[in-house]
Amino acid sequence: MPGSGKTTSGRKLSEALQLEFVDLDEEICKTEGQTIPDIFRLRGEDYFRQVESEVLRGVASKNGARVIATGGGAPCFHDGIDIINNAGTSIFLDVPISVLLQRVKYKTGRPLLDANLEEAEKKLSQLYQARLPIYNKAKIRIQNPDLNVLLAKIKNTIIK
Repeated sequence: MPGSGKTTSGRKLSEALQLEFVDLDEEICKTEGQTIPDIFRLRGEDYFRQVESEVLRGVASKNGARVIATGGGAPCFHDGIDIINNAGTSIFLDVPISVLLQRVKYKTGRPLLDANLEEAEKKLSQLYQARLPIYNKAKIRIQNPDLNVLLAKIKNTIIK
């Protein structure tokens, strides 16, 4: 979900585990030579989701362990959750809508949330309900994530 802390937690997790960090959105921007809002505006969501899937497949197929922060929609399109689960350990950062709204309400450049506060809250709730069945396929679910809980859970699950 937008604002769940995927990139922030991913960076910290990669540092703690001493692994490469890959931000899928940054990789998409490099590949396309455009920002994500520009891709949405100029080419549309369907085009973006296709590129996102291709970049995800490329990153997931590389050898070696890494931490990948995907966009919130990456697991939900073009078998993204299967690609992620086949590549390693997937984590669903389950954050309450009220917290997501607080985190994203002043940020610009989120194509699916360019709306007033009331509309953004409604859109976040709709996205959450629509995406939850896919997110629930993640190997690990952490509610109200905090980095210490995340690290402990990952170390106990992956590093044995």
